[in-house]
Amino acid sequence: MEHAHELIRPWRRATIVVTTVAGIELVLIAGLSVALLGNPLARHLQASAKAAGEPLRRAEAPHPAQKPTLARNDVSVMVLNANGRAGAAHTAADRIRARGYVIGNVGNSPHPSPRTLVMYRPGYAAEAARLGRDLRIRTVRPLDGMRPAQLMGSHLLVILGT
Repeated sequence: MEHAHELIRPWRRATIVVTTVAGIELVLIAGLSVALLGNPLARHLQASAKAAGEPLRRAEAPHPAQKPTLARNDVSVMVLNANGRAGAAHTAADRIRARGYVIGNVGNSPHPSPRTLVMYRPGYAAEAARLGRDLRIRTVRPLDGMRPAQLMGSHLLVILGT
């Protein structure tokens, strides 16, 4: 029985020695990591603490870039008839052309509309507001229900409602 006990003892000693060596290596690697990475991390933490201690200042909102309004003869307008009256889109297109706008496409809307409105592609709100004033159309809003590609190159869309 003593003989079996002596065979276990060398494994126990070897395990203790290996564990001790691994622990020492872990402490050395941790110390080296702190030495190499600690300085940049400390600077970052100090800068963060300094920034947190300063009073908050309200940044001025950047002024939106003012896009120059295109001249009327540079603005293309699509006219769609959504009221069901024959020839209404062509009559409106003639009135719009007389104001100096370029007519892109004239046709019938697949959906009826209860009101006449001007819609615009992104970036052409000023031109749409001017067209609304020229035609005395009160409802001017961004393009809704259509993709810009459906305007076939036009900047604005006039939908003639009832």
